[in-house]
Amino acid sequence: MKLINKDIDYAARALITLAGKKGSFMSVREIADKQKIPYQYLRRIFRSLIDHKIVQSKEGAAGGVKLLKYSGDISILKLIRIFHEDFDLSGCVVKGNLCPSHKTCVLRCWVTRIEKEVIDKFRKLTIKKLL
Repeated sequence: MKLINKDIDYAARALITLAGKKGSFMSVREIADKQKIPYQYLRRIFRSLIDHKIVQSKEGAAGGVKLLKYSGDISILKLIRIFHEDFDLSGCVVKGNLCPSHKTCVLRCWVTRIEKEVIDKFRKLTIKKLL
C-alpha cells in the first residue's frame, strides 16, 4: 500500500497554495495551473476537502475555494484518513482471512509500534509546517 498516494500529494500541494493566500478565495483552475495538477482531478480532490469542511467553495467571478481551517490544524494524517479508506500497516491477512497467530506474532507487535510512530509523525506534520 502506498501511504502517500496521488490524492494526498495533490491535496497537500493545493492546500499549501491556499494557505499562502491567507484566507482569500482562489480558483481551482489557478491552483491546478500553479501546481501542475490536472484540473478535473483537482476538482475531485476539492470535493472531498469541501465535504470534510477543510475548504469552502464559492461560485461566481470572485469565487473559488479558500481554507476553512487554520493551516496549522490541517495535518497530513487528516489527509491520509480522508483519501485512504483503510489506513492499517499492521493488518495481517493470509488469503483474505485474519492470520491465526496475529495476537502472538512478534513481527506484528513491532509493526504496530512503528505504525504508532508513523501516525504520530503525520499528525504533527501540518500544512503550515510544509508552507
